[in-house]
Amino acid sequence: MTSVGAQSPVRRLTARGAVTRDRIVRAAADLMHAAGVAGTTMDQVVDASRTSKSQLYHYFADKDALVAAVIKLQVARVLEFQEPYLERLASVADLRRWRDAVVWFVEDARGANGCAVGSLSSELADRSEPARILIQAAFRTWESYLAAGLRRMQDRGELDDGADPGELAIGLMAAYQGGYLLSQAARSSRPMAMALDLALDSIEARRLGGDRAGAAADPVQARTAVT
Repeated sequence: MTSVGAQSPVRRLTARGAVTRDRIVRAAADLMHAAGVAGTTMDQVVDASRTSKSQLYHYFADKDALVAAVIKLQVARVLEFQEPYLERLASVADLRRWRDAVVWFVEDARGANGCAVGSLSSELADRSEPARILIQAAFRTWESYLAAGLRRMQDRGELDDGADPGELAIGLMAAYQGGYLLSQAARSSRPMAMALDLALDSIEARRLGGDRAGAAADPVQARTAVT
């Protein structure tokens, strides 16, 4: 696979066409998340999306173009779930709320199939440079939410001025992706909970005169039962 991102000539979609295209991409995303990109055929996408092969190729010139659309959809899905937590991130308690939401999400599926974006990266990053670029841009966007929240923590005096929010955000992402990989293998959210707890404990240790006791008293911030 060498041309992810190649697309059919730009067309102005009708409302009905937009719905059909969206149905194709969503069906493909679900199949590829469960079976991988290599394990998903265009015929399977046709069946799952309840469309014809001619319709599929009307919207996507080839599988590479469809994969590019799937990457964008999976990024949007992940951020849609996490944005409500990340957009208001401004304290350690907010970080703990994000952590709890992530652990709950992983536990709900028992880690099956891994991270929707991370699994695509594992399969495609070394096989397709265009796909790698798309996925790396997604990770950068994701990291930017975390870094912005960490900067707000600095502004509030909850984080040492010497801390680098960008580097801490990368560390959180590394903990998230590593935790997801181990949770996928274990079919348990525990590895994710442990990975994020270690990362957050490291950040909390860099608080400026933070009141740990007060933070721990917040019930929303308490460790979830799945840990």
